[in-house]
Amino acid sequence: MAEGVKGQTAFGRAIRGYTGTVIRFRFLVALLVIAAFLGIASGGRFVGFTTDYRYFFDDQNPNLVDFERIQNTYSAPDTLMWVLQAPEGPATTPRMLQLIGELTEAAWQAPYSTRVDSLTNFQHTTAAGDDIFVRDLVEDPANASEADAQRVLDIAWSEPALNLRLISADGRTTAVVATLAMPKEQDAETPEELEETRQAVASGAAFGRQVQAEFRERYPEIRIELTGTVMLSNAFSESARSDLTTLIPIMIALLAFMIFILTRSIMAVVASLMVVLLSAAAALGTAGWLGIPLSPPSASTPTVILTVAVADSIHILVTTLVRMHRGEAKHDALIESMRINWTPVFLTSVTTAIGFASLNFADAQPFRDLGTLAAIGTMYAWFLSVTLLPALMAIFPVRAHAVVDRQSRFWERFGETVISLRVPLTVALVAAVIFLASLLPTIRFDDKFVDYFDARIDFRTASDFAADNLTGVYQINYSVEAADSGGIQDPDYLRRLEEFAVWYREQPEAVHVAVFTDVIKRVNRSMHQDDETYYRVPEARDEAAQYVLLYEFSLPYGLDLNDQINVDKSASRMVVTLDDLSTDEFTALRARADEWIRDNLPEFMYARPAGQFVMFAYIGRSNFDQMRVGTAIALLLISSILMVALRNIRLGLISIIPNVTPPLVAFGIYAIFLNSVGFWASFVVATALGLIVDATVHFLSKYQRARLEQGADAEDAVRYAFSTVGAPLWVSTIVLVSGFSVLAFSYFKVNAMLGLMVASTIGTALILDFLLLPALLIFLDRRAPKPAAEPAAAE
Repeated sequence: MAEGVKGQTAFGRAIRGYTGTVIRFRFLVALLVIAAFLGIASGGRFVGFTTDYRYFFDDQNPNLVDFERIQNTYSAPDTLMWVLQAPEGPATTPRMLQLIGELTEAAWQAPYSTRVDSLTNFQHTTAAGDDIFVRDLVEDPANASEADAQRVLDIAWSEPALNLRLISADGRTTAVVATLAMPKEQDAETPEELEETRQAVASGAAFGRQVQAEFRERYPEIRIELTGTVMLSNAFSESARSDLTTLIPIMIALLAFMIFILTRSIMAVVASLMVVLLSAAAALGTAGWLGIPLSPPSASTPTVILTVAVADSIHILVTTLVRMHRGEAKHDALIESMRINWTPVFLTSVTTAIGFASLNFADAQPFRDLGTLAAIGTMYAWFLSVTLLPALMAIFPVRAHAVVDRQSRFWERFGETVISLRVPLTVALVAAVIFLASLLPTIRFDDKFVDYFDARIDFRTASDFAADNLTGVYQINYSVEAADSGGIQDPDYLRRLEEFAVWYREQPEAVHVAVFTDVIKRVNRSMHQDDETYYRVPEARDEAAQYVLLYEFSLPYGLDLNDQINVDKSASRMVVTLDDLSTDEFTALRARADEWIRDNLPEFMYARPAGQFVMFAYIGRSNFDQMRVGTAIALLLISSILMVALRNIRLGLISIIPNVTPPLVAFGIYAIFLNSVGFWASFVVATALGLIVDATVHFLSKYQRARLEQGADAEDAVRYAFSTVGAPLWVSTIVLVSGFSVLAFSYFKVNAMLGLMVASTIGTALILDFLLLPALLIFLDRRAPKPAAEPAAAE
């Protein structure tokens, strides 16, 4: 042990020498560091925003693979949907039909538009003698009469392709839907093509809003909302941009206020802000240099780094100010503060970076980006804290306020109280942890992509309105294979497909079912003089093939059957619109559907559900499964680092308890009020792990310093830890909790919930470190005190 102390003493002298050099050349150090980091930050001009919701999924994600197979087989899935509601009466009045007709024409001008569907251009089939006519349901919307209005309403209610899709059950609400063949980000091969795909979504959303605004002005009495998958993609980008422009200013103001209140030093505020701002700017610049796009989760990176970076500065600042107030010269206090805090600040930075880096195990790429950038930003913050911060503190005229010393003395008294009450505190805390942990099995994953966005995002408001007044916003697709090319015209295939559609329509979770047999039944009826008894599947394959061919030849451009059948007519798509289902409810429905398919359809007709809803429904579970591995590895690495750094296996094992239990307590408290979480829950532990270790590392390092250097027993070592690190830990934790709580104002609710849960986890960690860890050390660390050694660094 003597050699270890001697090694620490040598290291301490090296840190003192290093800090003295920084102070001596403070102006040069500050200039060079600021210039270097501004150069890194200049990469921010290359940062782009991804608009593709597919970016949340790994390329090998089976639900994404199924969705892209559907997309590549049938027409494009991207849509703009204008939802229209009459102030009173049905949505088929002459004025409403005029609006629908005009909006339908306008929608054809949307960029990348390939199809527009509405009540007025629905291809209605009728018969006259031996002839079949396929025409727009309303051929002249501008001159529609009251008789036309009633006729359209009656047909819309009776037509499965329209009822509860383009006309509501009460007849008041309808929609115009434009289908767009948007370029995909994953198909872009150059940065220019990538930027073009991102601009495509923005231009589509801008067009949709322009049309919405124009028709709202012309028809002010009619409510017009805009939703669709194009607006979903745009909402991801929009929420990311909104967070950057609103949360960062709030965060900077909050940090400045908190640091000033806790230190009463303007210069300390300026020095800290320079460190944290350069850290965040450099992290964003790194994203630009590396070509990492920003998405809603990764757009929170600056806010996270601003919060984490200030924690390093706080420990060095508070220790310096306390020593200055107790009589030391500024430079001497700064040198001693660097000596005392060097290793714990480095360790907390490394462990925090490891926690963030473990997010790379996630299935969702945006959270991998967040983890990578936050880890890089954390290490940037450490570097600035040990270079720029001491240089600035040496340059600035800093005065220590008595409030800092009062805080330090308060925590000395607090430590005495904890020591005297350690037995009842331990019993109470252990019981509370066990109780709260027992509630965790009641929590379930529930992910619905509409709920990811705050009501301040137009997409959320419009989607909720559509779901409440017209049809569901969640859809699943089945691509049902036939036995051979042209097999979708086989009567047996059609009858089985119809049975599957009928089964789904009987399920309470289904709002609407669109299936190819609706078309073939409608044409069969029309070919028999609109005789309702022929509203069924044709009995012969040749007959069905002729009807399909005749119908396709009668359709105008853009309204073909490519959205329902594939090119060689060997498969058809069935689209099921669902009610607002939880993940568990959808899983149960999916299981019932899968069982029905296996029991009633031949093997070649087996199909898996696909679509955005399916992808997001299981995003929580898939990420949780991946993050369990990442979090376990991070915990193992962090615990190993602490054992090595503290040179004590016993202390390393003890440290695991206050590092593992805070997430259990935080989620247990959450479970008291709510029983479902989104996929954000998968990332709370990994994000918080490195941060909650902060308090443990600083407390144990000071505890170990007292044991080794001063020969203190466990109780006196706890007293020393409280006296030296209580105030800095309190200050840094308040800043961390406040910083992550700022994310509650995020437009992206995933970020908001992640921020709140990380904040509560960090707060819980401080409580356990201050109330439970001291008792554990006294109970479990019964080593005999060592003789006091010469002063050395508790690095």
